[in-house]
Amino acid sequence: MTTPSNVTTPTNVTIYHNPGCSKSRRTLELLTEQGIEPTIVLYLETPPTADQLQLLLVQLGMSPRQLLRTGEPAYISMGLGSLVLTETALIEAMVAAPILIQRPIVVVGNRATLGRPPEQVLELLA
Repeated sequence: MTTPSNVTTPTNVTIYHNPGCSKSRRTLELLTEQGIEPTIVLYLETPPTADQLQLLLVQLGMSPRQLLRTGEPAYISMGLGSLVLTETALIEAMVAAPILIQRPIVVVGNRATLGRPPEQVLELLA
């Protein structure tokens, strides 16, 4: 696949990647097809800190609740559906159980997007 004319090839790209996730694998594949060799963060092995997660949320333009994977057993077992939980509590839950973080997250410079669908990352590269 060739790089579309409206897509530049940035050099500072990071993907928060879960190799067990098909969307994450496809997003990484799509980046490499565009000639991008991103920094790969295996976030299940090296979870982001609360400060890093807060920055990612700002870059994504999302709230902590929007970034939660509500279908994960940890979501239910940790009682994260409770609307009384603060944003800080939700961030701490994602740090403690990174499986709760939506994936993949692709960061280019000071902007980020979810690779859901994977092709959404192309908008970030434009």
